[in-house]
Amino acid sequence: MKNVLGLRCIECKKEVPSEAGTYTCPSCGSKGGIMDVIYDYQEINRMTTREQVTNSKDNSIFRYLPFLPIHPESARPHLRVGWSPLYKPQGLGKSLGMSNLYIKDDGQNPTASLKDRASIIAVIRAVEEKAPTVAASSTGNAASSLAGSAAAMGIKSVIFVPSRAPQGKIAQLLIFGATVISVQGSYEDTFRLSAEAIDRFGWYNRNAAINPYLVEGKKTVALEIAEQLNWEVPDWVILSVGDGCTIAGVWKGFMDLYSAGWIDRLPKIAGVQSTGCCPLVDAFLEDRPWTPKEENTIADSIAVGVPRNPDKALNAVRESGGTMVAVSDEAILDAMRELGRTSGIFGEPAGVTGTAGLKVLLEKGIIGADEKVVSIVTGNGLKDVQNAIKAVGEPIKVEPSLKELLVKLEGKI
Repeated sequence: MKNVLGLRCIECKKEVPSEAGTYTCPSCGSKGGIMDVIYDYQEINRMTTREQVTNSKDNSIFRYLPFLPIHPESARPHLRVGWSPLYKPQGLGKSLGMSNLYIKDDGQNPTASLKDRASIIAVIRAVEEKAPTVAASSTGNAASSLAGSAAAMGIKSVIFVPSRAPQGKIAQLLIFGATVISVQGSYEDTFRLSAEAIDRFGWYNRNAAINPYLVEGKKTVALEIAEQLNWEVPDWVILSVGDGCTIAGVWKGFMDLYSAGWIDRLPKIAGVQSTGCCPLVDAFLEDRPWTPKEENTIADSIAVGVPRNPDKALNAVRESGGTMVAVSDEAILDAMRELGRTSGIFGEPAGVTGTAGLKVLLEKGIIGADEKVVSIVTGNGLKDVQNAIKAVGEPIKVEPSLKELLVKLEGKI
């Protein structure tokens, strides 16, 4: 891959070649050593131009192939991942008093979450490295996305999920033919067991906090936002945070575009967690190292008490001049209702946590009502209908009688 120069450790800055089996820094060892993919931006600009991308008819993440760490000739799944819609919902903007609000609905991906962007890179890299099985731990969305991409690629998947994972996500895993391991413990327990099993069986590791190539798939959401706004970067991009990999990917995407000369400025990044599980928000606001937290939130996809990519996440927010905020589960349910009723967009709890945080940042005056803001909805509400019903309540129940209907509708419409 002429566009990839190698990998760089975010801790010690050591650079190593991009080779099969190399994921973490060999120098940092047990201390961590999470890596970043580094690119030759001159080579990227030789391979393509901004105008060529704008005119591309490939409505997937592969319109940005020169920005990705895969061989151009490698086999790819047939699934259409990426190029999700960027809406400017007037109703939600009016409700929040904003004149320039956009919603990026990544629940429109094949398995209904942003995680498809990472998983499709994982299965391509697995086949490139001749690995017959891919594996990961997940609170749900990464799991279903990996299972779907693996099925489309014709390889096996083994998925570890905590016992609290919603049934909608478990159903996806089983439908896609994955071997599903429900770990009777926390996400930390789940991650640890998956890591031990991956080492024992030699499966390809899809865990985004270990595998540096997965963030490269996630960053394509930022590339799309920039292109869909005619390469005019928003003032703010806001999204939910769990492990920290997605927010790191968003920042990496904008940094890559800036380094290649495709955009002339960078956005501020705002990360949002639930007050029931906010280790990174607390660390950011108190300017201290993060500490583990309980996983006590309805937003299962971001219920990560021991984040595996904290440094990249915190670096993204700090380097961008952005901020972080925590919101209650009730605020998350309220955001589900408001987003649905004012824009017709159905997000799961973790998917709308960014929008819930936006309301808080507006109230505090940190984000201005006239600033251009993109809030990313990271997952579809059909993944967690139990909490959707909790947000909106039960339907009106009537006997097949117009008289009774009129009584029960009084004052409601």
